[in-house]
Order: sequence, then C-alpha cells, then structure tokens
Amino acid sequence: MRFEPVGIEIEVDEDQTILRAAAEQGVMLMHGCKEGQCASCKSFVLDGEDIDLDRYSTFALPEYELDEGYTLLCRAHAFEDLTIELLNYDEEMIRSGLPIQERTAEVVAITPVTHDLRHLVLKLTEPGELKFFPGQYVDITVPGAGTGEAASRSFSMANTSSRESGQLEFVIKVYPGGLFSEFLDRRLQVGDRLDLTGPFGVFTLRDNPDARLVFVGGGAGMAPILALLRSMAERGIDRPTTFYYGSRTEPDLCFEDELHELEQRLPRFRYVPALSESSGAEWDGESGLITDVVRRLEPDLTGADAYVCGPPPMVEAAIPLLERLGVATKHIYYDKFTTTGDAGDSKVLEAESR
Repeated sequence: MRFEPVGIEIEVDEDQTILRAAAEQGVMLMHGCKEGQCASCKSFVLDGEDIDLDRYSTFALPEYELDEGYTLLCRAHAFEDLTIELLNYDEEMIRSGLPIQERTAEVVAITPVTHDLRHLVLKLTEPGELKFFPGQYVDITVPGAGTGEAASRSFSMANTSSRESGQLEFVIKVYPGGLFSEFLDRRLQVGDRLDLTGPFGVFTLRDNPDARLVFVGGGAGMAPILALLRSMAERGIDRPTTFYYGSRTEPDLCFEDELHELEQRLPRFRYVPALSESSGAEWDGESGLITDVVRRLEPDLTGADAYVCGPPPMVEAAIPLLERLGVATKHIYYDKFTTTGDAGDSKVLEAESR
C-alpha cells in the first residue's frame, strides 16, 4: 500500500482494514469513528481496484463517489497492491504516529462529576504504560457484549501520560440504554479489569507557537481539551488561549477548580463557561449556547487554531461559525461525540484537520 503525496508504504493483510494496518505500523492517518460514518478517512484510489468495503454510511461515502474511485480507509480491505491519494493529512503527524497497543487495566475510581458525567480512572497492569499523545483516545472492550465492533467503545484520555502514574483518566457521559453507559453505571466496580486498544485519533496540539488557541467544548468533550490544557501547563506552552465550555446549568459544570488553577499556571489562558439554562441572578457568567457566546465575544479569529469537542449539534454549529470568524478551515480540529447503534451509547468521532 502506497500513500501519496507523502510517499509512505505499508503492508496490509486482507483481513485488516487499511486504516488498522497503518495504525499498527505507527502511520497516523486522519480518521474519526472507524465505522464508516464520519468521512474523516475518505481517500481516492489512484491505482488498483480490488477492494472490499465493510458496512458503511452512504452519507460518508455516497454511491457516486464510490463509483468515481473514493474509498473509506477504515472500512476498506485490499486484495491487490494499491496507491491511495490522501485527501486530509498532516505529513508531520503521519510520521509521528505511535503503533497501537493492547493493554489491560484495573478500575481505580468511578466518580460522578455531574449528574451524567463520570470520571473513570484506570490503572494499567503489566506493562504499566500505554504511550499516547494528549488528546488521543482508546477503545475499551465491554465485557460480555459479544464479539465484533459493537463490543467496544471509544473514549478520550483526560490525562497527558501514563508514564509515571500508570493511569488513564476518562470523562464519560452516561446515556440511558447505552452499552458502555449501563455497564459503567450498573456493573463496573473498583477492582474490575478492562481491555484497551489504542491510541487512536489526531486531536493533538499542533506546533504553531505564533497562533492563538481557541477551545470550544461541551459535555464529555471536556476530556481531550483538558488533556491538551494540562499538557500545555506541563510543557510551559504560553500561547493566548481561551476555553469556551457550554453546559445547561451550573451543576453541569465540572473540573472548575482545576481550570481556574490553570488560569494561574498559564498567564494567557482564560476559561469561559456558559450556561444555556442560566438561573438569572444566581449566575454571573456567560449565558446562551456556547456558539452564541463565541460569536458575541470573538469578532475576529483570523490566524487562530481552533479545537472543538462535544455533541454533534455543537460541533456542527461551531465549525462554520469559526470559519466565518476567520479561522482557516485546515486549522479547525474537532472531536464529535455521537452515538452508535440503537442504544445511544457514547462514541468518539476523533479529530480531523479539514
């Protein structure tokens, strides 16, 4: 398998998807859901045609695009040598990838941080480290859920490294009827063990020291953005940075103390929470949908890098808004937290540069 225009070659077995084979060999291609739904990995086949696709959404790859030669690397199985043109890529990031790893971890804590968000802390068993970049995610297998893709769910790490602590932290939204949600809230206990695979995703901080940073988040989108902010504090990255975080009510806010502490550690960082259902005089912060707050407070974002993470409606509203405010499309990186299957469980659609 040869990828153009970067000139990278990998080996791919027929039973692997192209994206999976690349990840196993440390080649970090743009991707999202890994389920053929988000189009992050859409590419064009320059040479070769013997490809089978696993089930995918025609919203991600319409029939006419398939006929023209486009494919989804997360669903594509190759049965001959191929040359693929990458449509969305970051050459530096492609070559900095970490091979995916399989690990087992023990549950250390399950702490409610709001009525529907849980702070899950896992301790890796031997080997006691999983290498990842802040902002990436892992697949967690749901015990007893059967086999295949439906047996795992993807969640972003909120911490920056497992090197010293041997731990992974997650902020997970609980959905009624969700496969992992119900398991997390009803069955999972401290001391239980979970199997993990990763890292995946490209929602990582780009090296662009002269650019301002704007983070826009909501719900469990707190996790990867918190990881990026923690990483900035650890590395002493002092860039003008604003984190706009939207919640319904004040009790839905979380990690407030740490975020205000980060304002002290990062002199040019500002945390701006906003409530869509504020209770009048009891709240003296910003009110309204988080995208409305960004529109009101940010008349010009020309030259900025923007990172967006949260529920699909928020992400879908934020991206065109940021473009109108002057953020270059290729400098908008996003995580879209959506649902999978009939149960409505949490699933991360990871960042892509568009």
